[in-house]
Amino acid sequence: MRPHLAGGGKLEALQARFRNHTLRLFEKHGITNIAYWVPLENADNKLIYILAYPDREAREKSWKEFMADPDWQAAYKESEKGGKLVAKFESLYLKATDFSPQVRPAAAEPRSFELRVYKSSPGKLPNLLARFRDHTLALFAKHGMTSIGYWTPADQDKGADDTLVYVLAHKSREAADASWKEFRANPDWVAAKKASEDNAGGSLTAPDGVKSTFMTATDYSPMK
Repeated sequence: MRPHLAGGGKLEALQARFRNHTLRLFEKHGITNIAYWVPLENADNKLIYILAYPDREAREKSWKEFMADPDWQAAYKESEKGGKLVAKFESLYLKATDFSPQVRPAAAEPRSFELRVYKSSPGKLPNLLARFRDHTLALFAKHGMTSIGYWTPADQDKGADDTLVYVLAHKSREAADASWKEFRANPDWVAAKKASEDNAGGSLTAPDGVKSTFMTATDYSPMK
């Protein structure tokens, strides 16, 4: 997962570069484009996207070849004549959980996406993953929320021991609010949450450990 923060007034130019050059060149070098989103509330001019690779070694090889590609270098140089397009970027290498659906580029009816990042209480990530595996995913589906993917960071310094990252799809932003309200009131969820916390000796997530970002797919995103 790669969040990019565009420079002031540069988000459209950054998206044009992805639309017209970057996606094609990624694919040329064996990088699979999965999804590209912008947050619904986007004061930071952020673009968030997900790429896939056969493995980490393939990732390193693909990026080395991509960066050296003359077509990329030309597109990069031309696009930055008016100044740098990216003010800041992050790269988070993720591995799918054993309960994650297989993530594939797919188009559907227009929908809203929700990126959720959970920071677990110390030592309780396995408990949190077990709750998702055994209860949460089925209850999400029951209340109209589509699970896109569930991952944990691969690197220790990026949260491998305490972080869960996942993406849901909703029919709309309003539908998401209704689904979450129904989900939280579901007696099966209330019981599962209580049992998991009793078993673990407290909350499975750290204080303020749940972050949610609602997003919309870009026009060039393979997943919509």
